[in-house]
Amino acid sequence: MAHPKRKLSKSRRDKRRTHYKAEAPSLTTCQTTGAVHLPHRAYNVDGNLYYNGKLVIENTAIA
Repeated sequence: MAHPKRKLSKSRRDKRRTHYKAEAPSLTTCQTTGAVHLPHRAYNVDGNLYYNGKLVIENTAIA
């Protein structure tokens, strides 16, 4: 493993980490259901699974 020859200062370490931060996820709204979800991912609406605005798996559970 690599070992540093000199100690890095806190300011130098923090300057390197300036680009490493959390970003808010981009959300999209479904045009058919109106649900807010992550893009390119399946999402649940009332127990039904949707993807790209289309019903993928219908909820068949008896309530």
